[in-house]
Amino acid sequence: MIRIGTRGSRLALWQAHFLQRELARLGSESELVVIKTQGDRIQDIGFQKMEGKGFFTKELEEALLDERVDLAVHSMKDLPTTQPDGLVLAAVSYREDPTDTLLVRREVLDPQAVLKLPRGARVGTSSARRKSQMRALRPDVELLDLRGNVPTRVDKLRSGGYDAIILATAGLNRLELNPEGVELIRFSPREFVPAPAQGVLAFQCRESATELRRLLQRIHHRDVAERTNVERSVLKLLDGGCQLPLGVYCETDEQGNYHVWAAIAESDAVAARRIRFSSSTRFELAEMVVERLKVQA
Repeated sequence: MIRIGTRGSRLALWQAHFLQRELARLGSESELVVIKTQGDRIQDIGFQKMEGKGFFTKELEEALLDERVDLAVHSMKDLPTTQPDGLVLAAVSYREDPTDTLLVRREVLDPQAVLKLPRGARVGTSSARRKSQMRALRPDVELLDLRGNVPTRVDKLRSGGYDAIILATAGLNRLELNPEGVELIRFSPREFVPAPAQGVLAFQCRESATELRRLLQRIHHRDVAERTNVERSVLKLLDGGCQLPLGVYCETDEQGNYHVWAAIAESDAVAARRIRFSSSTRFELAEMVVERLKVQA
């Protein structure tokens, strides 16, 4: 029986059940072990005010190292780019829609305005990346911290605490959320650049678990890994975590060329700047993207 470590939110449990189904398809039984992380416990401050990295992953990794679980499932965008000694990233999932979605209460919609937001609209997000990019699009809006799991954030919007909020489209899709009285505006990932590896699940285990690692390779999406490796390499080169206002998105065309969009700011208090870079190869692609970002600073 494979013990899967997971957070307890509705979305995290969806992700864990997805992994269970994938393992069952391969003939392997599993059970879930729910673990509360720092990011779950601390709900009253934004990520940029919290110290360290791995707010949603550290306790899961400790459970792996202590052999309380055999496998951990993460939202890959939450996973630090450096693995603790003894652990490996064994496989990644398919990529759900990587974009962000703006949810706007219909009673405040201004159809003539950019993003249909009224002037001075109260927009909820605790992501430094989303705040900096929103400042570039609508510098007049009021950006307010927003914590909680996905359904809780939607409830806070519908109750009138915010005029709009920004969420990952992947979470909305996986939970099949389409709240009444709310207009959904999906951003282009080329214009409102998502977090590195947004929409992808990461499956982590002990380095010594060779049999489990071989099993996980059977559900591994190599093409997704190639593109997200570029995105996460940019993050690693910039020594970033949840506090860094950085978006990176990589896609390939039919000829196999790589196209990368990136957005960065010095802090969430200033507007992000964006770049695009294309290459026929992944060789030093992340390094070239970082160099272009630094040139624009």
